[in-house]
Amino acid sequence: MAKQSGLGDNFYLHGYDVSGDINSINVSGGPAALDVTGIDKSANERIGGLRTGAMSGTCFFNPGTNRAHPRLSTLPSTDVIASYFRGTTLGNPAACQVSKQINYDGNRNDDGAFTFSFDLQCNGFGVEWGRSLTAGVRTDTAATNGASIDTTASASFGAQAYLQVFAMTGTDATVKIQDSADNSTFADVTGLSFTQLTAGRTAERIATSNTATIRRYVRAVTVTTGGFSSLAFAVVLVKNEVAGVVF
Repeated sequence: MAKQSGLGDNFYLHGYDVSGDINSINVSGGPAALDVTGIDKSANERIGGLRTGAMSGTCFFNPGTNRAHPRLSTLPSTDVIASYFRGTTLGNPAACQVSKQINYDGNRNDDGAFTFSFDLQCNGFGVEWGRSLTAGVRTDTAATNGASIDTTASASFGAQAYLQVFAMTGTDATVKIQDSADNSTFADVTGLSFTQLTAGRTAERIATSNTATIRRYVRAVTVTTGGFSSLAFAVVLVKNEVAGVVF
């Protein structure tokens, strides 16, 4: 794959698409570095500690309904789920994080620009990079089997998944992730069925066990019992490629 720019990226914050208000975004994470340098050493020694992560950025002042300012200025004390999409092509890399928002600092420059900076610190889980199972925001008007992506091979280390729901019209809908060995016959992945929806503007993280097998091809599907006429949502799958711990 060739080098890419960051043009056409999206940023979702707990059921709101605030992409058009974001000027820049920074995603960082990994294990905390613990200094274990002994007195007999001439350079620092470090080992990995707790997983961590952060998403920080700058946004333009937009007080419009459902835009960045109404979302970020409340400084919620509860968790919010943030999702960064590297472009809106199905299968592109995407980063997600269960977060605590810790600030919202305004800055009015002498040239008249009015921007705000914000920081989202991970809570309970580190930042997680996966692949998008929707091409940005996907809108289904009935139960739909989404297009699949090829993860190149089966793996038996489990997975995590993130859902952003922006709007819904109808009685109920459920978003699920399915996998397949041959890209023809698909089945639900145990543990990767999101909570049934009866309204929009929500977000959720779910996970399998860390020994679950996720087959080569994966897709996001929508099902319903009572019917729906419109569901706007985005999904990211984090398929673990190496053995880890239960998150």
